[in-house]
Amino acid sequence: MNSYQIHIVQWPDAASSLRAVRETVFIHEQHVPEELEWDTFDAVSMHVLATDPAGEPIGTARLLPDGRIGRMAVLKPWRNRGVGSAMLRHLVDEARNRGLTEVTLSAQVSASAFYEKHGLQINGDTFIEAGIPHVKMSRRF
Repeated sequence: MNSYQIHIVQWPDAASSLRAVRETVFIHEQHVPEELEWDTFDAVSMHVLATDPAGEPIGTARLLPDGRIGRMAVLKPWRNRGVGSAMLRHLVDEARNRGLTEVTLSAQVSASAFYEKHGLQINGDTFIEAGIPHVKMSRRF
């Protein structure tokens, strides 16, 4: 049994939890400028929220209507414990359920092996985003 739960949430209903995780991971750990981080939110995306046994937010990600997966964020103490994998599985399953034929994302180069384990493939050159090397990745169904 997992010590965390994955929830499908809407942005307006879970905004404070989603923001708390993303602020910790992206703004404080990775030093992404705040204005770059918050412009990625929208009400039409499907969001997943991972919570610990007490219901506190520990991870988040989103699926845009066109099949793009927004940046996944997992708090440090919860990394390498299956949280990111569970969130990614939910997003891919939802993309299939919506009739999409592909998911895409921009992954940090350092995280590309994680996504490759889940069937995504690199399909572009390395580029810099917020000072961090990234690659485009995709998975067709």
